[in-house]
Amino acid sequence: MTAPVIAETSVETSGAPTAPSAPAPVSASRPRRRSRAWGLYLAFAVVAVAVLWAVIPGVFAPGDPLTGVPADKLLPPSAAHWFGTDALGRDLFGRVVHGAVHSLSGALIAVTVGLALGTLLGAVAGATGGIVDDVLMRIVDVLLAIPGLLLSLSVIILLGFGTVNAAIAVGLGSVAAFARLMRAEVARVRRTEYVEAAYGSGGTFVAVLRRHVLPNALTPIVALAALQFGTAILAISTLGFLGYGAPPPTPEWGLLIAEGRNYIATAWWLTALPGLVVVAVVLSANRISHRLGRSPR
Repeated sequence: MTAPVIAETSVETSGAPTAPSAPAPVSASRPRRRSRAWGLYLAFAVVAVAVLWAVIPGVFAPGDPLTGVPADKLLPPSAAHWFGTDALGRDLFGRVVHGAVHSLSGALIAVTVGLALGTLLGAVAGATGGIVDDVLMRIVDVLLAIPGLLLSLSVIILLGFGTVNAAIAVGLGSVAAFARLMRAEVARVRRTEYVEAAYGSGGTFVAVLRRHVLPNALTPIVALAALQFGTAILAISTLGFLGYGAPPPTPEWGLLIAEGRNYIATAWWLTALPGLVVVAVVLSANRISHRLGRSPR
C-alpha cells in the first residue's frame, strides 16, 4: 500500500497584488509656514494702514481732530464714533488717525538719527581697528550703560519739549545698538576670502569698504532699523504720556493715552483703544524686522 501523495500547490507571487503603500506623511511645517506667512502679511497690512493714516488722514477721518461737540462727550464706541469720544466731545478715532503723522514721523526721525550715527561709528571702528576701535567702543559702552529712558529725558531737557526733540533723544539712545552691530558685521566681512582677494587685486581701502564690506554688512542693520522703528514708536509714546512730547491738544498717541487715564473707570476706550493701536503697530514692526533678520545674506 502506497502512501498518498499530497500535491503541493505552488503560489505565484509574481501576479499577487502588492500591499498598499502607506500614505506619505504630511509635513508638519506646512501649517506653521502658512501661519507665519499670514502673520507677516497681517503685519505689513497694519503698518501700511498706519502709514496711510499719516499720509492721507483726511480720507479716513475727514473731521477736525481738535474740535468737538460738547453734547457728545464721553460717548462709547459706536457706528458713528468707532473709538468713542473724549471729554470734549472730539471723535477719538479721528484723533488717533491724525496723530499717526506725529508718532510715525517721530519714529522715522529717531531711526534715521540712530542709523546714521551708529552705522558711521560702527563702520569706522570695525574698518580701522586698533586704538580708534578701542576709543569708539568705549564711548558706545558708556551709552549702553545709561538707561534709554534716562538718556532720552536728559537730551529732552537740553533740547526742549516737542515731538522732534523727543525723536532726536530716542534716536541718540539707539546709536549704541547700531554701532555695536555694524562694528561686528564689518569685522566679520573683512575676514572673508573675497575681501582679501579684493585687497590682493589692488583695491584701495575706501574702494573695498564701499564696494564689498558695507553692502554685505547692511542686512542685519536693516532688520535692526525695522525693529528700532517699533521701539521708537513705543518710546515716543512713552515720552508723550509723561508729558515730554507734543503739547496738548496735539493728537499724539502717547498724549491721547495720557488724556484718558483720568477716565479709566467710566470711559475705558480713551486709553484702551489708542493703546491697542500702538501695540498693533509696534508688534507688526517687530514681526517685519524678524523676517528681515532671517533673510539670506
